[in-house]
Amino acid sequence: MAVRARDIGLRAASAVVLAPAAVLAIWAGGYWFLGLMLAACVLLAIEWAMMSAATAWRLMAGAVGLGLLAAVISAHVGQLSLALVMLVFCAAAAGLFARSRGQEALDAAYGVLYLGWPAILLIWLRDGNTAQGLYWTVFAFAVAWASDIMAYLAGSTFGGPKLWPRFSPNKTWSGFIGGLVAGTVAGALLATFLDMGIGPIWGAALGLVASLATMAGDLWESALKRRYGVKDAGNLIPGHGGLLDRVDGLMFAVVVVACGRLIVILLAGHSG
Repeated sequence: MAVRARDIGLRAASAVVLAPAAVLAIWAGGYWFLGLMLAACVLLAIEWAMMSAATAWRLMAGAVGLGLLAAVISAHVGQLSLALVMLVFCAAAAGLFARSRGQEALDAAYGVLYLGWPAILLIWLRDGNTAQGLYWTVFAFAVAWASDIMAYLAGSTFGGPKLWPRFSPNKTWSGFIGGLVAGTVAGALLATFLDMGIGPIWGAALGLVASLATMAGDLWESALKRRYGVKDAGNLIPGHGGLLDRVDGLMFAVVVVACGRLIVILLAGHSG
């Protein structure tokens, strides 16, 4: 119990230090948010490379990182279609480069797609300095964080049967249910108090699906770490491991929330 309490305390301290920087960049938008995303892409590319190509991680990090930066910058200047095309092109280029250097081509190509797809959608979701972009971005982060935190707390408190012991022996059904409840409640509350164009019922539904995506992202990264034989993606954040260990669920949740916003935009255009 003492070890668990220290672990929770370390996680809380790390969050207190790192969360304000992320919140301020989200609130400011524009180049501040772009800077946050570019820094995150560099760190994630390094972690992915060290996890998937430990013997020659610098080459892998360069191949993956350049692809991510090019795609994110394209999305920032409003060229979403170009960013998506560039993401695929950069994934292929990274794979070919890695193969020419004796590395696994699929690991490099997948790294660009895995990390780049949510990064591009997050840039689109923030939508420069618009209020709607801010609200939807806050929704994505808040639901993912609420789900992740409550899943950890509920799982630590209640324990019980394991969710997927083959790939993630610490995840429990109690944590899974707690995370879903937290994400649903967070979605309903945010949709009530933020002018997102959806009511609390649709906010709860989107929060539920986004929290499911958060859990799926966490489990997926656990499976990837098992494949590469590592415990954590890195050691950047005390109590959390690497940055990828912290944002794995958010990456999947962003895709769901971006789809939700796209549906709202399409429905508004159709009704107009």
